[in-house]
Parts: sequence; structure tokens; C-alpha cells
Amino acid sequence: NLTAVLEFRLLGFSSNAYCQILLFTVFFVIYTLTILGNITIISVVTLEPRLHSPMYKFLKNLSFLEVYYTTTVVPKMLANLLAKRKSISFSGCMAQLYFFISLGATECYLLAVMAYDRYLAVCKPLHYGVVMTAESYTCLVVGCWVTGVFTGVLPCLMVSRLHFCSDNLINHFFCDISPLLKLSCSDTTVTETVIFILSFLVLASCFLLTLVSYLLIILSILKIPSASGKRITFSTCSSHLMVVTIYYGTMISMYVRPTYNLSSELNKVVSVLYTVVTPLLNPVIYSLRNKAFKKTLENIVIRH
Repeated sequence: NLTAVLEFRLLGFSSNAYCQILLFTVFFVIYTLTILGNITIISVVTLEPRLHSPMYKFLKNLSFLEVYYTTTVVPKMLANLLAKRKSISFSGCMAQLYFFISLGATECYLLAVMAYDRYLAVCKPLHYGVVMTAESYTCLVVGCWVTGVFTGVLPCLMVSRLHFCSDNLINHFFCDISPLLKLSCSDTTVTETVIFILSFLVLASCFLLTLVSYLLIILSILKIPSASGKRITFSTCSSHLMVVTIYYGTMISMYVRPTYNLSSELNKVVSVLYTVVTPLLNPVIYSLRNKAFKKTLENIVIRH
């Protein structure tokens, strides 16, 4: 008994009106701060020639990515928190799923490349200028974006070809893979297996490269004779590792599993971490804690 599903109903977080208003306020504030923080980074790096090094250009790309990544999910979530009819069209759902997967994969690649860039700067400072040239930087950034665009095609295509019966209630706040697979009345074994393998290849490989890069950086820091130098560099690396651990930890727990049997409520909580919280932490950790960046920001404000 198959029928064409034209739209899905998103159940969201709670049916309590006061709870929805509270969640709307919290998420709206976080989203606003995320957009302002990332736009600030993009503007400062663009306006200041001294920040046109590969490290800050990577940060600019990450900020640009975060704006689109969180905008894929949060505005629709905010609208549904205030709407009586919390719905999304089938095509809109598939589009949201595609951009969410593509931008999420791009972020994984970009975080790995940024870790590699910091490894070269700390562990191979004499070779950094030779290895990380303008051409190398361009190739790495373009490679991250292009690979991310293609990464989202196969999962979205496979999910869109599943059959959805009369029940169109998605127990989530956006169109994610897990609730859509649970909702489908088709045999999802092949789809789950393919998505599991793809997720494992992307997330595990990027996380391993990022982790190894930071471990090598820490080993190099231990050789620094100055205690203050060790403390400053350790502080930066620990902050970066915190963001990376939150992002990869939540993503791996969600997608690198052969079956998607995580409870719906826990699924939502974990999803909030990598769709709402991490995009806010990135500008704070990667740039706003950076003394050179803060000094440049102050100079720009004074100048204008």
C-alpha cells in the first residue's frame, strides 16, 4: 500500500508552547551569535592584508562554511518552533538532507586540512613556506569543497528512492538520515550499509588525520624549552582538540553505526551539538581566542 509522500511533518522537540518559546529564544540567540561571529572572521581576514596567510584563509573558509551549514538546519527549525503546522515538502526535505551531508563532509575535510596546516607550521617551520604555497592552499580548499559536494550525492539519492507509506511524521527537528530510514516502509538494509561505509570512510579517515596531526604538534611542543611557550601553545591546541572532539565524536556516534537504533530524543540532543553548538564554538575557539586576530579586530574597529 504505497502512496506518494508530498510532505513530511517534523515533530521537533516538544508540544509544550512554553517550552517551544524557550527553545526558540535560546536557539535564536545562538544562531545570531554564530552568524555574527563567523561574518566577523570573514570580514577581518578579508580587510587585513597581514591575515592573508594560509592559516587565516582556512579559518575564513571554515567560517563561510559554518554560516551555510547551520543555516541549512536552524532557520527551518526556528520557524517550526513557532508554527502550528510543522511541515516540510518532500523536495525541501531531500534538499536539506543533501546540503546537510555535503557541508558536513566538507567541514570534516577542512578540519583535517587545517590540522595538517598547523602540523606543518609547528613541526616543519622551515619547510612550511615551500610546502604551503598559494597554489597548494587553493588546491586543498577547492578539493575540500568539491569532494564535499559529491559526498552528499549518493546518500541523498538512495534515501530519496525509498518508499514512504501513509505515516509521514519525522520524529526530529530536521530531515536527517536516521529518522527518514526509520520512517521508510522499504527494506533499508542496502541503504544503511552504503551510508555506514561512506560515513566510516569520511569521518574516521578525517578524524584520524586530524588527531595524528595534533598529537605530532603536542610532541613538538614538549620540546619547547620555555614554560610560557608550552603553556600558550598547549592552550591553543587543547581548544582546537575540544572542538574537533565534540564535532567528530557526535558525528561518529550518529553515522558510523551499522544500524540506526539510537533513541529519538537522544538523537535530537546529539544533533543539536553538531548543528547548533559547534558552529558557535568554531569562531570562538579558532579565532576570537587568537591574540593576533583580536589585535587586528581592535585596529579595524578603531580605524573605522
